[in-house]
Amino acid sequence: MTLMVSLLLAAALQAAPGPAWTWTLYDGDGPVVLANEAPDTPDLRATLQCDRGAGAVEVSLYDPPAQPGFARVSAGRASTTTEAQAGRDGAVSFVVRADHPVFAAFAGTGLMTVAVGDDQSQIVVQPRHLGKLRRFTDLCAG
Repeated sequence: MTLMVSLLLAAALQAAPGPAWTWTLYDGDGPVVLANEAPDTPDLRATLQCDRGAGAVEVSLYDPPAQPGFARVSAGRASTTTEAQAGRDGAVSFVVRADHPVFAAFAGTGLMTVAVGDDQSQIVVQPRHLGKLRRFTDLCAG
């Protein structure tokens, strides 16, 4: 009987879902940040950061392509090439303007694809969080 309970407990732990990921908008005294995070943990997938009204958005991927280099960034039918560099905490970061067609398409659809060499990552903002992305874009626009 104890073995059966142990096996059931082990199976339940393996099937337990991981942390719930969400998008959170931080709009305080410092930079404006939109973070794809697991709340109450240090875990991040991506952050978008800008100085209010500056127009430039730093995008950081924490589950990044293997190496920094030139990144092809696309959303909808728009695309651009920018330099992706090693960023904070092992992230790969690049800058794109908030008024660039790629960022406008991203704000509309919630999907951005980043390719560095043969590696590709996607940033996905679910429909229920698109309002936060649009507010972030408005705050960053120069």
